[in-house]
Amino acid sequence: MRPQPRRALRIALAAALVAAPLTVAATSAAQAAPSPAGAVRLQAVGLDDPHKKDIAMQLVSSAENSSLDWKAQYKYIEDIKDGRGYTAGIIGFCSGTGDMLELIQHYTDLKPGNILAKYLPALKKVNGTESHAGLGSAFEKDWATAAADTVFQQAQNDERDRVYFNPAVNQAKGDGLRALGQFAYYDAIVMHGPGTSSDSFGGIRAAAMKKAKTPAQGGDEATYLKAFLDARKVVMKKEQAHSDTSRVDTEQLVFLNAKNFDLNPPLKWKVYGDSYAINS
Repeated sequence: MRPQPRRALRIALAAALVAAPLTVAATSAAQAAPSPAGAVRLQAVGLDDPHKKDIAMQLVSSAENSSLDWKAQYKYIEDIKDGRGYTAGIIGFCSGTGDMLELIQHYTDLKPGNILAKYLPALKKVNGTESHAGLGSAFEKDWATAAADTVFQQAQNDERDRVYFNPAVNQAKGDGLRALGQFAYYDAIVMHGPGTSSDSFGGIRAAAMKKAKTPAQGGDEATYLKAFLDARKVVMKKEQAHSDTSRVDTEQLVFLNAKNFDLNPPLKWKVYGDSYAINS
């Protein structure tokens, strides 16, 4: 694939709003990984720490948009011809899968009469299809205009957290995983959706748990994460658009092999052949 990242890779949100909810276990404590000799030990924090969350968003954006500037993606909107209508915003909300509809409804709850509110009837009609009926170029233009509105930006952040980020991080904490594992869950749920089918996040987790115990079950963290990433790659390879698994092979596995369980910078990785770095 070096088809354009999000523009050719955003495939996995169709089950997002119809899938069964994740089972979230109680959060368990995790300890920091040993620091290399002479290095300053950094306190382990979860992916929901503001700085770590920003790192997570940069990592996802490198794969989805070939850019670390994830905040520039509020205005992104395009039909990538994947059968899900428009894909847009910081997490790839889709007009054909329901999460875009819920986003605009949330935006309208926060700000009645906003520039996108008039498209709610059309979004309800095209939900579940690839149709642009009632949307089209006017909708694309108004989306870009709305993206400058901090209320719309907040609405995108809210829906990202409600549907994807919070469920992934909470489940990972329940499984006894530190920041790297929490990110592995988040990146998977963004691409594959939060369902329980074999090709969803829940199915990938279930497949991994057949191969290795989670840390919460007394298993080794590295062994379990390797099993999770291997299970994810099996699912990715089932779709042509995901057949390039470099966002696992040259990103997450790089961090895992370095035993950087706390996802501490500096971070260096590649996605689809492009090199990226977060230094602090």
